[in-house]
Amino acid sequence: MTVPPEGLSLAAEFPDATREQWQHLVEGVLRKSGAQDVVGTAAEDALATDLQDGLRVRPLYTATDTAAAPGYPGLPPFVRGGRPQGSAVSGWDVRQRHAHPDARVSNEAVLADLENGVTSLWLTVGGAGLPVDALPQVLDGVYLDLASVTLDAGDEFAAAAERLLSLGAEVQGASGNLGADPLGLLARTGDDSRTAEHLAAATALAVRCTGGHPGLRALTVDALGYHEAGASTAEELGCALATGIAYLRELTAAGLTVDEAAGQLEFRFAATADQFLTIAKLRAARRLWARVAEVSGVSAAHAAQRQHAVTSTVMMTERDPWVNMLRTTVACLAAGLGGADAVTVLPFDEALGLPDAFARRVARNTQSILLEESHLARVVDPAGGSWYVERLTDELAHAAWQWFQEIERAGGQAAALRSGLVGERIAATWAARSAELAHRREPITGVSEFPNLAEQPVVREPAPAQPSGGLPKVRRSDAYDALRTRSDERLAATGERPKVFLATIGPAAAHTGRSSFAANLFQAGGAETVVGQVEAFAASGASVACICSSDKLYEESAEEAAAALRSAGARRILLAGKPGERREAYRRAGVDEFVFAGCDAVAVLTSVIDEIGAV
Repeated sequence: MTVPPEGLSLAAEFPDATREQWQHLVEGVLRKSGAQDVVGTAAEDALATDLQDGLRVRPLYTATDTAAAPGYPGLPPFVRGGRPQGSAVSGWDVRQRHAHPDARVSNEAVLADLENGVTSLWLTVGGAGLPVDALPQVLDGVYLDLASVTLDAGDEFAAAAERLLSLGAEVQGASGNLGADPLGLLARTGDDSRTAEHLAAATALAVRCTGGHPGLRALTVDALGYHEAGASTAEELGCALATGIAYLRELTAAGLTVDEAAGQLEFRFAATADQFLTIAKLRAARRLWARVAEVSGVSAAHAAQRQHAVTSTVMMTERDPWVNMLRTTVACLAAGLGGADAVTVLPFDEALGLPDAFARRVARNTQSILLEESHLARVVDPAGGSWYVERLTDELAHAAWQWFQEIERAGGQAAALRSGLVGERIAATWAARSAELAHRREPITGVSEFPNLAEQPVVREPAPAQPSGGLPKVRRSDAYDALRTRSDERLAATGERPKVFLATIGPAAAHTGRSSFAANLFQAGGAETVVGQVEAFAASGASVACICSSDKLYEESAEEAAAALRSAGARRILLAGKPGERREAYRRAGVDEFVFAGCDAVAVLTSVIDEIGAV
């Protein structure tokens, strides 16, 4: 075969496929699922997925799905990365978090991490972690010119900064971040009594770092507090942007140039297991900050956003915590591909308390594998050029900018926090997402899907209490965890969990699908399930029953089965499947509720546990 001089075209012998042809194929698939009249663009829309922030992911993207030009790596608008070489030279910064209040234990963990792949440290200091005075012992043996240190000290940031500065006073090239974040502290605690004092102290640290510690940044724009309260991706970005601008204003008012002020900021974002949304978030964040830098007069050399990505605590679960290893792996991959400068993988047992050595080892090795074995850092912006990623980045940036403008119209981030604008907006977002979780439209593996009631609990030493009083801290699994806790309490008090009898009708082929569905559903709420024919209910010891079979057998026998179960003592009867036109007939026969894919699982499970009695 002769290769044409312009290159190899693998599809040269095939005619170009049109969008209309693809839509026609989709129509055929939809007809098989019962959608007979969905054609053309409507067929394509039927496969689209709605996200938060008014975003919509379509099933097909082509070159016609245009977005703003992303530019080149290391150049404005920095969508493709803040450095020309990306992470290709040395990889991203592997940053491990430490919060154990025992200085000796933390020092051993810190040294073990640094000897085994970690390149920088993130220390939680103060009441929520290490004592401020313990910093010298914690960092004993650490070469501060080789390993950067980032502090997270809450309202004790000034004292912690002094301790770190005194340790690095004689060290040439010490680097890191002092972790001052007055507005983030206001968001987490709701305490505005010292915000002005904190802003003044943070500004003084920035001036000091600019003048005598070129490797240190003074302030962190920590968006984790908004994410952990249930904010959407655009809301997280908008709050971070408004906070960053507030700090620029404070620093320039104190005499720093805009370049110096921008150089004192590092941004911290959450990375989730939604890999494409995380990639787009980090790319959009750089674009947004580049726009702020442009209008503020920051030079291109100082306009790139410094990013620290942390695997999300919202996605982490207490139940079946081993699955968290998979979640954090995907989140880390997304953070690396999205161009984060530093990445922290939280240990899989983070939701249970202080991590053990094994969990920390898995966390750091997750990054080592992605860097050294999967070679993720060897390509600059590998997602760049994807029509889907570029469009998602663009749409997310616009959604975040709109929210940011709303905050600015309210007087800025501090005013929006004080007035309740931020809290109310995030609460509404979380309420909508909670409904998705309750209906299992957003599944949680090991919790709302495929739970394991027989798993042995993983026990960890309790972590120090975190700052509270402001924005709440949520997890996706909260509602299901509350039900499982009630089940555990009953098990401890009586020796058995709440029990639901799955009353099957007909042969296994007729009822297995729905009995398996029902077992998965009830176990998600901590209820054990017993499977048997209707006549076995009385001997099961259960007080709640769920009828399981096919629609055909329901028409023939469901009403009779419900009556028999009620006569045998069932206090509550459910039926697996949508009732359709026979709803009222089933209700007259004694069926109280119907369970099916998309039903409000949390409401159903709560009513069942209430009926049985938690203890």
